[in-house]
Amino acid sequence: MANILVVDDEIDILMLVKNALHKDNHLVNIVFNSTEVEKMDLGFFDLILLDVMMPAIDGFTLCRQIRHAVDCPILFLTAKTLEEDIMFGLGLGADDYLIKPFSIGELRARVNAHIRRENREKRNVLYHGKVHFNLSGKELFVQNERIPLTKSEYEICEFLARHRGQVFSKEQIYETIFGFDGKSDSTAITEHIKNIRSKLHAFDIEVIDTVWGIGYKWKP
Repeated sequence: MANILVVDDEIDILMLVKNALHKDNHLVNIVFNSTEVEKMDLGFFDLILLDVMMPAIDGFTLCRQIRHAVDCPILFLTAKTLEEDIMFGLGLGADDYLIKPFSIGELRARVNAHIRRENREKRNVLYHGKVHFNLSGKELFVQNERIPLTKSEYEICEFLARHRGQVFSKEQIYETIFGFDGKSDSTAITEHIKNIRSKLHAFDIEVIDTVWGIGYKWKP
């Protein structure tokens, strides 16, 4: 299952793609107005499908604008069949394209092939917008700059990011990170969260929400 964004100015195409990808249990977010895309947290998506010929912001321009912010595959949906158009689109950072009209079978096959490849290549990397984790090296980066987290701070970030949007109490976080035999107690989590926020503040990044009376969550 993957989180997929589809941007097209034709409602019929959006619904066709959404229904097709639902058959493979993907979560599909459809956008009719391309100007809305830059307001979204694109790090949430595992793959993006962009129509090329759209009003306001066309697919080529949109790809150029968002490529720096996302590392997931971008596929064009295009009626442009000239080789120079296709090469131009790939040169902007897109990974693949489907020529309209396309078959549902080809759409599902192309999407699933890219998702499988991403799962193989990024098994040691976790992306959330401007923040990404080197899972094997136990490091957190913001805009490619390593954040000097302690081991405990890193483990808290990775745990919350892996369960993005889910709320955990201080006690739950403590037991997961330190185990029942830890030498501290759950109040230490509050201090760790404070230190994490301080280190990310310089980048104007706020990724951990406090849910009053309950605990903390990584922002969805």
